[in-house]
Order: sequence, then structure tokens, then C-alpha cells
Amino acid sequence: MSLYVLGDTHLSLGVPSKPMDIFEGWENYQTLLAENWRRLIREDDTIVLAGDISWGMNLAQARADFAFLHSLPGTKIILKGNHDYWWNSMKKMTEFFAENGFDSLHLLHNNCYPFGAYAVCGTRGWVNVPGEINAAGQVVAQDPDVKVLRREEQRLRVSLQAAADQGLQPVAFLHYPPVYWNNRNELILQALHDYGVRDCYYGHLHGASAHARAEKGREDGINYHLISGDYLQFVPEKVF
Repeated sequence: MSLYVLGDTHLSLGVPSKPMDIFEGWENYQTLLAENWRRLIREDDTIVLAGDISWGMNLAQARADFAFLHSLPGTKIILKGNHDYWWNSMKKMTEFFAENGFDSLHLLHNNCYPFGAYAVCGTRGWVNVPGEINAAGQVVAQDPDVKVLRREEQRLRVSLQAAADQGLQPVAFLHYPPVYWNNRNELILQALHDYGVRDCYYGHLHGASAHARAEKGREDGINYHLISGDYLQFVPEKVF
């Protein structure tokens, strides 16, 4: 039984007007994804899908993409990305999955999932807001992004606390990178450090230049892993 991760599947089976294969590095990506997935992942494995799952604008439009994921082996744990416009309340999403028989799909949202001695934790995250938050974590100016960032920080802390309550070592999965080039999301980073996170997986970044600037490797006690679909060439990465 293994744990895998992959970000940014950007499926568009129900929204053909949003093809990704017009971009470099995304040619034939849905076929590659299915082939690589079936080659690596067994039914007793689990895979975290770190946001930007489907281009569907609502649950109905995303149904074909969920059916595609459900048809693949393993348990899938899904978190929200910035392009997951289909995302709804936990109740509505859970009911939709149940009504359509998608019992292999699960949502990471204000919760965690035990995996042996570890726990799958995470949230979408958000962009940094330079100059808006001081060293004490206080908001020093008003900005629409500050409110969103605070909410994402709280969701991450709720997820990490759920792991702590069960005595599990948290592994963090985010959509947005907490560190990118010379940009640091201090609120998210503080939450990771407060709960002793050793490994953080994130996606969102696409293209050679963004991949080159991404934080990869160990910094300040945390190992950072970029797992965007195009960066991994649509090969799910084994966590452990």
C-alpha cells in the first residue's frame, strides 16, 4: 500500500472548449496520465490530487472528469485548486459523489486522512500578500487577498491539528507554493513549522521558467516537492 501525489490534472472531458494540449508539455496528457497511473498505482494505493482537477464550471460539468478519475485504480484524495470552479460545500460535493457512485473520491477540506503513522493534510493555499502582514502576523493594510489568505491559513491549521489530535506525523499538500523564487508566504510557512511538517508537496506552477524558479529540496527544515502535472510529465510521484 503506497501513497502517491499529482497536481494539476486540468481534465476537460465535460468541457471540450478548454483543451490543455494546445500548450507545450501537455500533448496527449490525458492518455499519458491514464497509462502512467495504471502502470504505477494499485487498488490498495492512495493518490492525492493537489488541485486544478477539472475545468468544469460546476459539479455537473465536472462529472465526466470525476468518472474518469474514479475508473482509475486506488483511493483519490482531492483538494481545491484556483481553477476548480466546480468546488462547492462539503455536503453538496459529498452527496454528488455518492449519487454518482464515485466512492473512490474523497475531499481534503478542514480535515486529514490517516495513512499509517502519517496524515495527509492540506488546503489550497493562496498567493503571498507582500507588505500586508507584519512579523507578528498582524494585518497592517487592507487587501482582498489578506482575507482569503487568512482563511486558507486557518484551514491548513485545522487540517494539521486534526493530525496532531491523532498523534500522526503530518504531510502537507497544497495547491499554491508556499515559497516561490524570492516570494515567501509567511502565514502558511508559520503553520507548517508550528506543526512540525517535514515534507510539503505543491503544484500550480507551469512551464519551464516557472519550474526552474520553484523551490525544490530542503529549506529551513522542510522538504519541498513540486508535483505539477506537466513538471512530472503526468507520472504520479510516490510519497512513501
